Amino acid sequence: MTGPILPGRPGNLTAEQEVKLRELWTATLRVFGVQAPGRPEDLEDEQPGSGTATPDKKEKKKKSGMFRRHKDDRDEGASTDQEDKYGQSKEFQQVLATENPENLRKAFWSMVKHDHPDGLLLRFLRARKWDVHNALVMLIATMNWRMKEMHVDDDIVKKGEGQAVVDSSSSNAAVKKEAQDFLAQLRLGKSFLHGTDKAGRPMCFVRVRLHKQGEQSETSLERYTVYTIETARLLLAPHVDTAAIVFDMTGFSMANMDYSPVKFMIKCFEANYPESLGVVLVHKSPWIFHSIWKIIKGWLDPVVAAKVHFTQNIDELEQFIEKSHIIKELGGDDPWEYHYVEPSTGENEQMSDESTRQRLLDERASVVKDFESTTQEWIADSQNRTNLQQKRNDLAERLRSGYWQLDPYVRARCLYDRTGLIREGGVIQYYGKPKTPNAPKALVADPHNGPLPMEHQADDVD
Repeated sequence: MTGPILPGRPGNLTAEQEVKLRELWTATLRVFGVQAPGRPEDLEDEQPGSGTATPDKKEKKKKSGMFRRHKDDRDEGASTDQEDKYGQSKEFQQVLATENPENLRKAFWSMVKHDHPDGLLLRFLRARKWDVHNALVMLIATMNWRMKEMHVDDDIVKKGEGQAVVDSSSSNAAVKKEAQDFLAQLRLGKSFLHGTDKAGRPMCFVRVRLHKQGEQSETSLERYTVYTIETARLLLAPHVDTAAIVFDMTGFSMANMDYSPVKFMIKCFEANYPESLGVVLVHKSPWIFHSIWKIIKGWLDPVVAAKVHFTQNIDELEQFIEKSHIIKELGGDDPWEYHYVEPSTGENEQMSDESTRQRLLDERASVVKDFESTTQEWIADSQNRTNLQQKRNDLAERLRSGYWQLDPYVRARCLYDRTGLIREGGVIQYYGKPKTPNAPKALVADPHNGPLPMEHQADDVD
């Protein structure tokens, strides 16, 4: 989907916002151990349009330490201990003291995937109200969370559903239980990705009635949550960089209420996937949920809470989603139904091709290095910024297209690869049947992929 670039995104920054982006890149590259020789310690005092910091302020920054902030910065929206509800400031200091900078660098570029690197940094800046230090703290804490706590890229994404099927028959009882619990949620369709709302955002539907407290382990619930978020990230694009979540509360009872996964989901979106939520729709919530919502709302950042809307009928849901895009299960016209397609033998065989994977990783590493060095030039050379920004954009496009070449060698296939939502080269097709002769058999035979909604003519489908 194309459309106007939203404010605060690559290609639509004010002069002040671009300065903040350069400051964050300066600090981020320094943490990663990528520092241009002879550059000043920080550019936080750069003024919009000036291109450089004044000599006296440069000297002040050198004396104040690598990541020390100005008094003025602390006075303008700096996070206090009370506001840092996830303890990221302490984590940031611990990571700087103990972690290898190259590991953080690798974690960052692994998270970038097909995104514009500027776009990823800008998420953290927007989430922290353009406070560079707070954005850096959040960014580094997130990299540590991905590497050390959740093992997002080297486990959850890499192993995916296929390895879960293997592990579900493991002789190790603990491994077997976690895999079975993970797969049970997929097979139930506790949540699923399908279609777009009026803003073109990909939608994630959560059928709350299918969750029963204690049926799956907390670890498997968290793994499933991160796996779903990471899969949804693949559907985002430069002009549509947030998702919509629809909580279907039909048939909800207290047996479905489970605060632990709710808290984990909130932490994910507030602390580790900032600025990823476009709208949250709570549909057909019964009266018993009202008191529960008061508790949950108290846990939410006010910005996140403001994105939550309650709908009770199809007319209210249509304020956010075209009726042709609302699935029949919720009273709409889209005949699509959820049906889990099991992993097929050999679908991840490319992940065993170590030589091709390494070649693609080496190619990506070369582009990353070019992007980093060009970014340093872009920071330093105020006279040539327009040309350097274009070069950075060209490199970002190479990273995007290169990621989709690398993708089948580093990410296990998921349901949405098998059903044709995610296609070769990162093409995303929400509606319609496959055109290519090499489409997965499950996609051709499975009627649950659904015909096109009325306004989607065959000629409109890529």
